[in-house]
Amino acid sequence: MVKITNSSGYRLQFITHCNGRYSYLDSVRMALEGGCRWIQLRMKDADESLLEETALAAQKMCREHGATFIINDNVLLAKRIGADGVHLGKNDMSIADARDILGSKSIIGATVNSFEDIREIIGNSVPDYFGCGPFRFTSTKRNLAPTIGLEGYREILSRMVSAGTDIPIVAIGGIRMEDIAALLECGMSGIALSGSVLNASDPVDEMAKIVAIIHSV
Repeated sequence: MVKITNSSGYRLQFITHCNGRYSYLDSVRMALEGGCRWIQLRMKDADESLLEETALAAQKMCREHGATFIINDNVLLAKRIGADGVHLGKNDMSIADARDILGSKSIIGATVNSFEDIREIIGNSVPDYFGCGPFRFTSTKRNLAPTIGLEGYREILSRMVSAGTDIPIVAIGGIRMEDIAALLECGMSGIALSGSVLNASDPVDEMAKIVAIIHSV
């Protein structure tokens, strides 16, 4: 497992999104201005040239703010531009293959929906963190797995302790501001947000309030 230079990023991750008002790069800029220091660029179905152009611009902004920059799915692009790492979905490249390409210093996250997913992954290779969800229904994710809820997370965390697994686990999927304290207090390493920030009336202010909550828990 690699050493995370921005370990506080586990506490709050922003996954890019777009809507009728804001572009993907707008979402990166506003998340950073609000105080988030971990950005995952997620642009499903974007063509390679647009994805790389956006990734380079987003990475530049992250570097200017001292933020960790992660690319969703695309291991080869992360390698090509020198991103901090990748986040792999359940149907993406294996963690072992991604590690061979990116090397030991890159961050590799993995999507899971249950403890069974976690057990299967660690039986083969070890990511630097898990993104586990969905907490509740979210419209920003297609083919949504069954929701987990707070009690589901508590059960997963308990089973991880019993299995001797201490890999950071980040809650994702439909999380709202009022959920954050309970999720962190139950033992989650952090939270990941997307639409709830971008769809707020003032995304920068929304992120700033979330950062304040994170620091207070």
